[in-house]
Amino acid sequence: MNRSEIFTTLLEKRPWTDYEWEKRTNITRATFGNNRKNNGQNVKSRTLELMAKATGFKLIQTNAKKGILPSSADALFELIENENKMIRIGLFGFGRIGRNIFRIGYNDPRFNFVAISDLGDVEAMHYLLMRDSIHGSIDDEIALNGNDLTYHGKSTRLLPGSAPGSIPWDAFDVDIVIDSTGVYRKKEQLQLHLDSGARRVLVTKPPADEIDRIVIQGINQNKINSKDQIISTTSSTTQVLALMLKVLDQNFGIENAMMTNVHAYTSDQPLADSVRSDLRRSRSAVENIIPNETWAPDYVSQLLPKFKNKISGMAMNVPVANGSCVDLTTEMSFMPSIEEVNNAFKVASENELVDLIRYTEDPIVSSDAIGGGETMVFDSKATMIASNKLLKTIAWFDNGWGFANRILELSESYNELESN
Repeated sequence: MNRSEIFTTLLEKRPWTDYEWEKRTNITRATFGNNRKNNGQNVKSRTLELMAKATGFKLIQTNAKKGILPSSADALFELIENENKMIRIGLFGFGRIGRNIFRIGYNDPRFNFVAISDLGDVEAMHYLLMRDSIHGSIDDEIALNGNDLTYHGKSTRLLPGSAPGSIPWDAFDVDIVIDSTGVYRKKEQLQLHLDSGARRVLVTKPPADEIDRIVIQGINQNKINSKDQIISTTSSTTQVLALMLKVLDQNFGIENAMMTNVHAYTSDQPLADSVRSDLRRSRSAVENIIPNETWAPDYVSQLLPKFKNKISGMAMNVPVANGSCVDLTTEMSFMPSIEEVNNAFKVASENELVDLIRYTEDPIVSSDAIGGGETMVFDSKATMIASNKLLKTIAWFDNGWGFANRILELSESYNELESN
């Protein structure tokens, strides 16, 4: 099949909207729209490759040995269905992160959500899944039948929430439990998921003690091991900070750094002033900018030891529901120009860190990052240098959507280790 035929075939296999294709491939809606108009006559081979991956296929060029480039009009392809079995996932916690993970993966052929455990009743779980105040309603039929979500011939059991160890994961033949409660961070607590039959646990918070591995895509994902059982994906802020430091240090060298995480308010903050042990966080989330602690510098220093005792920071929770940024100030070994800094992030976004960093020259604001599948959006217009001594860079991110993508990608990476 030629490129146009492959494009049409993939659209038929998954009749997603252009917005849905964008979320699953990081290819813009405009690109899909333009390709639809001309039936894929000018579609790029990279676009076809990402579309194939999103639908559970591998794109093979059949006449490459003849010296024909993939971009050539004469290039011919075929689709090979991936043989990897679907990953059977148990979600422990169905809050913002858990629902994002499900929304991204429920119609993906790589994932099978077999069970979800949460403290809420099943009607509320279904309602909040279907109608999200940030990301909008799901444009698909997901029905609640008793204690099951049913969709596209699949079924996901909804279970009452409790502590780790209370759900018999072995009864559901679960490959991976994603603990997205944000509550359980100690190894002995997470071990209970394994004792209950899970083969592996991913926790969506930084750990409180030593576990098998902490992973950030773009930093150390190549070091994962099939023996890892309890893994932390850290946090959305930690992942953004790590990528920013990596790009700057690789290109120019960093001596010291200070970050401020300007973060949207979170579900554990009160709408009105209310008694809390943390006095600042006892104040109204929607009426105040509230200083807060952040774990990000400590955990980045664990993964990138050269930054130990060289980076610190704090957070400011602000009155927006989603869309945050990391404001990073760095003392450089070599002070580049603003143009050189921006170009370093642009190159990284197109090469080593493609799909993790999105580079923009647009005058964006926080809401422009909402729904982005990347880890961070680098704001080139915000780059500043003071007295040729301090460099300021800013990256925006969705509090949970890109982070949820990374969690599912890591699940797939571990599944591929088991398959090899």
